[in-house]
Amino acid sequence: MSFGVYVHWPFCKAKCPYCDFNSHVRHGGVDAVSFADALVRELSFMRGLSGPRDVTSVFFGGGTPSLMPPSAVGQVLDAVAALWTVAPDAEVTLEANPTSVEAANFRGYRAAGVNRVSVGVQALDDADLAALGRRHTAQEALAAFRLAASVFPRTSFDLIYARPDQTCAAWRAELSRALHEQQGHMSLYQLTIEEGTVFADRHAKGTLSVPGEETAADLYDLTQELTEAAGLHAYEVSNHARPGHECRHNLVYWRGGDYAGAGPGAHARLSTADGRRAFVTEKHPETWRDRAMRDGHALVEDTLLDPGASAVERLLMGLRLDEGVTLDETLRVRIDAAALDSLADGGLIARDGGTIRATRDGRRVLDAVLRALIR
Repeated sequence: MSFGVYVHWPFCKAKCPYCDFNSHVRHGGVDAVSFADALVRELSFMRGLSGPRDVTSVFFGGGTPSLMPPSAVGQVLDAVAALWTVAPDAEVTLEANPTSVEAANFRGYRAAGVNRVSVGVQALDDADLAALGRRHTAQEALAAFRLAASVFPRTSFDLIYARPDQTCAAWRAELSRALHEQQGHMSLYQLTIEEGTVFADRHAKGTLSVPGEETAADLYDLTQELTEAAGLHAYEVSNHARPGHECRHNLVYWRGGDYAGAGPGAHARLSTADGRRAFVTEKHPETWRDRAMRDGHALVEDTLLDPGASAVERLLMGLRLDEGVTLDETLRVRIDAAALDSLADGGLIARDGGTIRATRDGRRVLDAVLRALIR
């Protein structure tokens, strides 16, 4: 079974107003060496929990991992290779912002072992980029993406849609432009207003308007139409790829696999002798670093998941995938059979033997489908 390693780098140049990830700004600079050392310490602790495993993917997320010095990325990857067995074809992804300064590190990341980058373009409209708090222009983003495509074997072109005042005509033109640039994978996320963000405050005050449900649904349908026509299959709700270009690390999550996690606010799921356990680390970066260096880890949660909770998590993740989820005995106990029949009759769920999956219509209202299904 696939086994992933997640590494969280929490620092950003600025906090985007829509972002609710564990990200922090440090105007006085970051001691990258001490944080890389702490990441290695926590990964060593995770190895003690996981036992020997074959790593099929490593993912550097954030925050902004493209602010990491290539030497720090290399140090972490060397530690992963020393702690576990890394598969010869392992996928190693780093999330990158497309500023010229960060793009200058691309060759250093490739030399360190990164073979896939997820480039956070987010928009191809300069006014919208500014409104999203991004620090690059559309032209800078395209230049950085083209550089990434020349350096890394695999790349993802990432965009946000259903932005304030966005129309279907504007999104058609923008996505069409991006489809001419993409190299086999696109992450296309519908903007959501997350609690605790600047956008949430503005939305509550009535100073930020986003497309209504009907327009958002039209934008979603348009996204499916254009990506399918370009040969990028929607293998997950927000992710589209040519065959063989799917993000293997994210598939570990969506298929309910095991993964280690290190860094401020990182999560992990590991199957241990006691059962499946869920881990969460301290979010505050400096507190996390100091604890990791002192204790070997900075865990704040270590939960033994009961089979029912694990089943619900598998269902929540699996129905995001076009392949769906296979219903074993535990999952069947957690599902409302009458609701499943009703959703299937309504065309929101498709059944194939022991597997269920959300249809395209079902994906549009996936939260409601899940609420109806789970006992």
